[in-house]
Amino acid sequence: MDIFDSSDRADMQAQETKYAGRSDRTVTTDSSPYFGSQYPESIGSAALSIALIGPGEERRAAAMSALTGSSGNELREFSSYPPSPDEVNRLLEQQYDIVVIDLDSDPEYALELVENISSSGAITVMVYSEKSDPDLLVRCMRAGAREFLTLPFDGNLVAEALVRAAARRPVNKASKKAAGRLLTFLGAKGGAGATTLACNFAVALAQDPNQKTLLIDLDLPLGDAALNLGIAAEYSTINALQSTSRLDASFLSQLIVKHSSGVSVLAAPGKFIPYEASDEAIDRLLEVARQDFDNVVVDWGSRLDFTGTAVLRESTAIYLVTQAGIPELRNSNRLISQFFTGAGPRLEIVINRYEPRSMGVGDEHIAKALTRPAQWKIPNDYPAVRKMQINATPLTLGDSPISRLIKQMARAATGQSETPATKKKGFSLFG
Repeated sequence: MDIFDSSDRADMQAQETKYAGRSDRTVTTDSSPYFGSQYPESIGSAALSIALIGPGEERRAAAMSALTGSSGNELREFSSYPPSPDEVNRLLEQQYDIVVIDLDSDPEYALELVENISSSGAITVMVYSEKSDPDLLVRCMRAGAREFLTLPFDGNLVAEALVRAAARRPVNKASKKAAGRLLTFLGAKGGAGATTLACNFAVALAQDPNQKTLLIDLDLPLGDAALNLGIAAEYSTINALQSTSRLDASFLSQLIVKHSSGVSVLAAPGKFIPYEASDEAIDRLLEVARQDFDNVVVDWGSRLDFTGTAVLRESTAIYLVTQAGIPELRNSNRLISQFFTGAGPRLEIVINRYEPRSMGVGDEHIAKALTRPAQWKIPNDYPAVRKMQINATPLTLGDSPISRLIKQMARAATGQSETPATKKKGFSLFG
């Protein structure tokens, strides 16, 4: 079975053994009596490289017999656990697709080994045991194992586990597509409107059927992107950040919710969950997201505790959302002076709720406070925004002065600078 990071679902998932796909391949084997003495040579892109670690000779032989039901793969068996972290590192350097580990010879050490190998994020770890203890299953899941096999082995279930592992395998670097755009919305102050703009911007991007767009709510723990879009999410950004050792495109796909507009959403939790994410966890999440999505839109809120991460370092563009009030302009000036004076991501200033006749602050004063002119001025349309908040219907699915500006921002972000009026008849990128 394919185990998922949720302890309250472990018993249920222990029953999930029927998956599509069968394998009738055979494998070549090469037995190594001591761990680390030999490593597999490079193999074809279609084959799986498998390391079997089993100190228990009879159990290892049974695992070998089950695994040799799939041809074209390369299997290497090891008769002892790696004795040191250096040996674990040597194992990881060989870039195996799958590592299969015997739990019963030394359960505590085996679980530690599972966790160490899973932390690489690129290897599918499978475990096998004569016991089907739910507590052991949960511990394996939390350590990062993706498959739990029980003796006696069922050849069909082993073959299906290999099919799932093949689907999770990263694409070869030579053929991997370029990382998707990272487009970040940062509010100069709480209430500036960063979430509303981020949600509608992401929906506008999602109208292009040729590009995949993901909205990530990093305004933790109280972000309300999901509320703005009227969706309920079972899992959240925190689930992803807590599971970086096993986070890949397949795992991420189980956490996101697809909005009717086409945008995928990784929401903030629906209830208050105190959580402090590490920089490494943020970076891993964004890396995985950008591998699978053409556009990754981040709602950063108005928090500044992720400034050491890829959010600030690798964003294609950061949209600083502010208003023409004194507090917002003051905050914007401080943010620009601190983070956007040298080389770094492209900064685009967005003046939200822009009312030139009633602001009391002229454009020249705004530009002086911001040390540069604003690229975007979103008109004030309180009734339209209020209607969106009540009905959870994105503004960019309709036509209004606000929606037209946000669609223009989306076109500019993807290099489609022409307006809808100048597009050829028969195709509309953003409606």
